[in-house]
Amino acid sequence: MPQPAIVLISQDHLDVLEQQFSRYAREYDVRCCRSALEAYHCMVELREAGSQVALFVVESVLPDATVFEAVHKMRKLVPTARRVVVAHWERFRTDAEGLRPGMALGKYDAYLLMPRGVRDEEFHTAIVELLSDWGATVAAPEVESVRVVSPTNDVLTLAVRDYLDRIGMPHRVHEPDSEVGREVLARFDGEPTGWPVLDPFNKPPAQVTSVRDVAMQFYGRPDDIEVDQVVDLVVVGAGPAGLAASVYGASEGLSTVTVETEAIGGQAGTSSMIRNYLGFPRGISGMRLAQRARNQAIRFGTRFFTGWPVVRLEPGVDGAPHVVCTEGGDVRARAVVIASGVTYRRLGVPSLEEFSGRGVFYGAAMTASRGMEDADVVVVGGGNSAGQAAVHLARFARSVTIVVRRPDLAATMSHYLISEIDYNPRIEVLGSSRVVDGGGDDQLAWVELEQVESGERHRREVRGLFLLLGAEPHCEWLPDEVARDARGYVLTGRDVPQDAWYDGVPPPELATTVPGIFAAGDIRSGSMKRVATASGEGATVVSLVHSWLEPGPAQV
Repeated sequence: MPQPAIVLISQDHLDVLEQQFSRYAREYDVRCCRSALEAYHCMVELREAGSQVALFVVESVLPDATVFEAVHKMRKLVPTARRVVVAHWERFRTDAEGLRPGMALGKYDAYLLMPRGVRDEEFHTAIVELLSDWGATVAAPEVESVRVVSPTNDVLTLAVRDYLDRIGMPHRVHEPDSEVGREVLARFDGEPTGWPVLDPFNKPPAQVTSVRDVAMQFYGRPDDIEVDQVVDLVVVGAGPAGLAASVYGASEGLSTVTVETEAIGGQAGTSSMIRNYLGFPRGISGMRLAQRARNQAIRFGTRFFTGWPVVRLEPGVDGAPHVVCTEGGDVRARAVVIASGVTYRRLGVPSLEEFSGRGVFYGAAMTASRGMEDADVVVVGGGNSAGQAAVHLARFARSVTIVVRRPDLAATMSHYLISEIDYNPRIEVLGSSRVVDGGGDDQLAWVELEQVESGERHRREVRGLFLLLGAEPHCEWLPDEVARDARGYVLTGRDVPQDAWYDGVPPPELATTVPGIFAAGDIRSGSMKRVATASGEGATVVSLVHSWLEPGPAQV
């Protein structure tokens, strides 16, 4: 397969860009163009030759088009390519006022100052981040940490691939009769009775029957949890709140264990691109944010156990430690932070539930989105997760329709996402509507939409339905002593029943009705349901844990 291309477009400073991008020439096909028209013909040529365009870099002033015209035309031609506008240092401040707002609308991914000399690593950091994002979401991986052997992209194979994407594990799917497939199966013990078969690094090939089996391949079997001592802190859940608690707890000297049922990152880990997280001006994917936080926590000493659902929490009595019980073993701790997050609410339409994994997906389903090229898809939901999923899907799908019950997105979605969606010609917002039916043969082929006020219905042919319907807590494993609201969210601080207050004083803001047990993030009643807020609560709760663990005057 041809190398992916980087297309440089500049009339006056092409020599500067060509010199700067020479470092990428070994692994990318770097093309140089002096006008928008030349670049357009270059991209057509590359596409006809079967080459992928990973990135195009356009100077802020062109001889035959405005930047906006050039970028828009190239985006329509190659929607998956990352887009960078660069300005020569003589024009950077002059052009910035008119060009920077374009990033908020999603017209391009970055506006950068053209390098003034060699080793401008600030510039190249931005370029590498964009190429890395393209490589993770569009290109087939060059390095396979896991090889998946399966004759079909069935429901389980898709679920396995989605899990591997969420944990940042590069992989490819190979047919059983392919060269790689035959090599893997030759090392398999016996004959597989089903698919897929996984070939992970440093382990023999194994047939998996669930995503849980995949987790065990990487993190051990359920009986591998062995924590003999009483630890200072157990964090239940490794979404943004749990990861923040893990980092801050371990960095401040607490012996910390974090237990996660599924993939590190939780619901946020499925986000294709989070653009409003502090410190990441070009955005960061949920997977990368989660993996960086996990590595940071491990560096400070946090022990992670992944793939084991927590089945019970036994509060400690009379100074005894709390016990977090999982299917793989128990962990005793002096303090517990509940950060198990939420899951997407089910749609509740039986005809569509039958197609779960076969065109109907809960969450962003990063793997499935690649299979939506030139298809029409529907995204149901009005929150930021739905907006991020729609923008990502628009890189592949011919059209994306966001369906919401409210008249529009203003009340539930961040302004920057609404602006980006309004600008994107592939995305349509259908307000005051809901999905009521759907069907097909082996795969989803159509959905039926209903106008909420009039009841009028119409059918659309679609290949994908992505459901991001808001949150549902799952706290069945919590004891009755931990108070929850009518919807099942954990009550903390002033929201706990007054009979649980001490001398008329409510517990601290993130403390539950059980001393030594805290809650942070989306699972907490009244939380904002934002990644940054959850991270902030995860960091804040550690100070409360410290206060709880420190001996009071009566204990000294």
